[in-house]
Amino acid sequence: MSSRCLSPLVQESQQSTADFRIYIENHTRNPDDLSRKQVRIYQLYSRTTGKHVQILGKKINANGDDGALLVVETETFGSHIRIKGKESEHYICMNDKGKIVGRPDGRRQECVFVEEFLENNYTALVSAKYKGWYLGFNRKGRPKKGSRTTQRQQEVHFMKRQPKGRVDPLEEFRFTPVTKRTRRARRLKPNSKRN
Repeated sequence: MSSRCLSPLVQESQQSTADFRIYIENHTRNPDDLSRKQVRIYQLYSRTTGKHVQILGKKINANGDDGALLVVETETFGSHIRIKGKESEHYICMNDKGKIVGRPDGRRQECVFVEEFLENNYTALVSAKYKGWYLGFNRKGRPKKGSRTTQRQQEVHFMKRQPKGRVDPLEEFRFTPVTKRTRRARRLKPNSKRN
């Protein structure tokens, strides 16, 4: 009698597991505006310039201050993202020549990047359309051509940072803590000596 009571429960749990797998497959295969779309605001700290990525209309550089905020739209269960300037409303896109440009419409595949989490705790952003071409900036903060980038270059390494004063307990992105190098740089500032 007890075995009869258990068997429907076992069947039910197996059925719900199967349904969940189908749900994941369907939402991953056919992303739409209703499925898992998330919007986050953060800053993208460039390893080479020590400043933030900013989108100034069509022009994009890595010379932004603490006010350079990005709106990052994530779709599907994967790490495909679109990055838009909070002020300019333009998206970071990469054309077929590897040039980084700002566009008002981010629906094209050229404006989609895939996040790659690196062993050194940095994040790299590779084009979803042009495989192996990364978003990168030289030491002057100017964009590098995607065709001249590789994952190993410091120019394509970024840290995602919460804007100052913002605390989001539901944050689902991976943020990197401040490094020793950054702490040393802060100590050298005259304002920090007073504190």
